[in-house]
Amino acid sequence: MVLYSRIFSYHVVSFLLLVSCGMNYGTDTDIFCLKTIKDTLEDPNNYLKFSWDFNNKTEGFICRFIGVECWHPDENKVLNLKLSNMGLKGQFPRAIQNCSSLTGLDLSINKLSGTIPGDISTLVPYVTSLDLSSNEFSGAIPVTLSNCTFLNSLRLDQNRLTGQIPLQFGILSRLKTFSVSNNLLTGQVPSFSSAVSVNYANNQGLCGGNGLGSCQAKNSKSNMAVIAGAAAGGVTLAALGLAVGMFFFVRRVSFKKKEEDPEGNKWARSLKGTKQIKVSMFEKSISKMKLIDLMKATNNFSNTNIIGSGRTGTVYKAVLGDGTTLMVKRLQESQYTEKEFMSEMGTLGTVKHRNLVPLLGFCMAKKERLLVYKNMPNGNLHDQLHPADGVSTLDWTTRLKIAIGAAKGLAWLHHSCNPRIIHRNISSKCILLDAEFEPKISDFGLARLMNPIDTHLSTFVNGEFGDLGYVAPEYTRTLVATPKGDVYSFGTVLLELVTGERPTNVAKAPETFKGNLVEWITELTNNGKLHDAIDESLVSKDVDSELFQFLKIACNCVLPTPKERPTMFEVYQFLRAIGARYNFTTDDEILVPTDNGDADNMEELIVARE
Repeated sequence: MVLYSRIFSYHVVSFLLLVSCGMNYGTDTDIFCLKTIKDTLEDPNNYLKFSWDFNNKTEGFICRFIGVECWHPDENKVLNLKLSNMGLKGQFPRAIQNCSSLTGLDLSINKLSGTIPGDISTLVPYVTSLDLSSNEFSGAIPVTLSNCTFLNSLRLDQNRLTGQIPLQFGILSRLKTFSVSNNLLTGQVPSFSSAVSVNYANNQGLCGGNGLGSCQAKNSKSNMAVIAGAAAGGVTLAALGLAVGMFFFVRRVSFKKKEEDPEGNKWARSLKGTKQIKVSMFEKSISKMKLIDLMKATNNFSNTNIIGSGRTGTVYKAVLGDGTTLMVKRLQESQYTEKEFMSEMGTLGTVKHRNLVPLLGFCMAKKERLLVYKNMPNGNLHDQLHPADGVSTLDWTTRLKIAIGAAKGLAWLHHSCNPRIIHRNISSKCILLDAEFEPKISDFGLARLMNPIDTHLSTFVNGEFGDLGYVAPEYTRTLVATPKGDVYSFGTVLLELVTGERPTNVAKAPETFKGNLVEWITELTNNGKLHDAIDESLVSKDVDSELFQFLKIACNCVLPTPKERPTMFEVYQFLRAIGARYNFTTDDEILVPTDNGDADNMEELIVARE
């Protein structure tokens, strides 16, 4: 089995050839894009005039322009355009469509006016973050924005927008942040999932959402209104009848679907005839099982048994007949053949460490791949830090214990495991906690089992290679996973632990702040206010020094340059030194790296597999 391969330029070229099928590329078009934007926008403060110099023809010259971020610093291909707070005037720059690889656009805090283009989804089709807040845009919000299916963040607050928010926004499955506060909007608001952070403040006419009044039809004020309404009703009677008919048809189809699959486990029931397949077990302490035992233990993989889901698959709680509780993960469709998959499982089954969730066994039935793990009664770190009620009960000692244990597990994967493993998906959700809050890293080795990603570059920044807020910045340029990328992700987890903040939404930051947790920490550092980041619930005279040392380690992990970040072994040793007085570890547990630094040279292509 080959876990790691060095990536040569051929791979990158091959990948770019692939993605050219999904997007139009060409450095000339990106240069033309920026030239046209500069020409069409008024620039009273001369930000663009002096920085955007198109007389320089060196490779990647536009990547040094103010507000321009490129996919690679030596290639004129724009990734993000951040022109916030520059005093720019004019209308929405339609020339943006020529920046065909763009995934982020920030035009906030300017003096842009006019309407948002009705065909905006064709101008920025792959945008993941769109910020038009604090401008003077007017008119309706275009319904076509619902076609920007990669959107994670949409900010339209502090404008003069009118009319109704398109209800179709509710289908944006990747959306995490939606803000339209301080506008003149009216009517029913879209139905978003609970995972979406919304802000409707200071729109007097909105209704139907949390904190908003219910939507009620207004009574007629005069006979003329009644007559007009009747006339309009007569004209639209046929259309109304058709709409009602379609409503009941869709409802009937939906009901039928639900009736056919009420437990959301149609896939499991399709495994008829395979129930006697044995579950291959790595632990002798676990009794022999068959697929039928897993099905019984999970209520036939009912939705009610789901305890987690992510990019690698869905996790179900399984309770065996003797009361033993396990976790069963149904993998997303794997790129591996049955023989290759068994080989991978044979390797992962031998990976044992106190701070890793042990893989107990696996099962293959038709196209399904099921993994059996030991149950972790205290769930994952993310839910413990960010509970539904908003108040975390984790004290400083417990948080430090979790950080040290998780660092030890990840350091072991990087330095002492054979084969060495780059996790590629570190987040607070993949750090599970046992009954004593001992941390166990999950999902190690699973990233390689997934199918190659689709050919849109924007899938990278939508969490395909890690949860948003955790992905190392260099990944968007190199498309190569490294141990230092894992260090960056782990550093973000450390920031979560010491600040209590989410990686993509900083509650303590001012409303004008648009960045993520790492960017907030960077801003505080530059302003000499890093102490302000520490979770107030943790502060006390006894641990102030430990908290600040911990925070500094986290900051070193998320440095923008990979070479400047410590190794995971160094992170573990730093954290262990902070926690020495708590006796979390003993001397005989000291991790000794066996690679003499070679772990830093591990590379793994995160886009495709040969």
